[in-house]
Amino acid sequence: MGRLEGKVAVVLGAGSVAPGWSNGRATAFCLALQHAVVFAVDNDDGSLAETCRLIRAEGGRVQAHLADVTRSDALAGTVAACLSAYGRIDILVNNVGGSHPGGPVELDENDWERQFDKNLTYVYRACKSVLPIMLDQGSGAIVNVSSIAAIRHYGPIVAAYAASKAGLIQLTRSIALQYAGQGIRCNCIVPGLMDTPLVAARLAGQQAGGDLEALKARRHRTVPMGRMGDAWDVAHAAVFLASDEARYITAAELVVDGGLSARAATLGEVV
Repeated sequence: MGRLEGKVAVVLGAGSVAPGWSNGRATAFCLALQHAVVFAVDNDDGSLAETCRLIRAEGGRVQAHLADVTRSDALAGTVAACLSAYGRIDILVNNVGGSHPGGPVELDENDWERQFDKNLTYVYRACKSVLPIMLDQGSGAIVNVSSIAAIRHYGPIVAAYAASKAGLIQLTRSIALQYAGQGIRCNCIVPGLMDTPLVAARLAGQQAGGDLEALKARRHRTVPMGRMGDAWDVAHAAVFLASDEARYITAAELVVDGGLSARAATLGEVV
C-alpha cells in the first residue's frame, strides 16, 4: 500500500460498458488503493459514478470528469481540468478503446477512421497535452493499453482494431525513446483474452450468436493457462508500470495473456 503516495493519476476510460470490473475501472481502483489521487475520466456518467463510489468506499481519493476523449476539445478540457484541480499529472493511463469487426472490404471507411480515433489518435492527443506538463515536472509515467491483436492474429477479423492497436505499440516506443533522458517513461500493456463485462455486453453477440457461456468456454480453452485473465491482471500491470518499481522500464510491452500470443500461430480454433 502507498506505492503511489502523492501521485496524480489520470485514467482515461475509467468506467465500464456493463456492470462489473472493466480494465479501466479496476486500474483506477488499484491506483487509488496505492494512494494515488485518481482523476477518473469516462463518457458514461453512471458508469463513472460507480467507479468513484467503489474507490471512495475503500477510502481512496478520486475526482470524476465526464468527457468523450476521442474529441480533441474534450480531451484538452480534461487535461486542463486535472491541472487546475491538482497542479500536476504524474501518471497517464490511456485505456479507451474498442473493436469493430471486419476486414478492408467489409469495413466502411468511417468505421475505419473511428477505430483509429478510439484506439490511437486520442492517445496522441492525450500525450501531446500531458507531455509538456511532465517535462516541467521532470517526471511522469504513461501507460497505454493495447491488445494481442496488435501482435498476433488470434481469430476474429478486426483489421482496423489490430492496425490501430499495433500503431499504439509503436507510438509508445517512439514517445519512450524521445523522452527517456527527461524523466518520463512510456510503456504498453498488451492484454490477451480477458473476462470483463465487454465479453457479455458486446463480444458474445459479435462472435457467438449471443451464446455467452459458449464463448467463455471457447476462450478459456484457447488460453494455455486454461482460463481467461480478468481486469485485475491488467490493473496490477498498470500499477507496476506506473510505480517507481518500474523506474528502469520504458519502451516495453508487458504482455498479459496467459501465454496465448506465444502459441497463437498454432491455434486451430477461432476464438
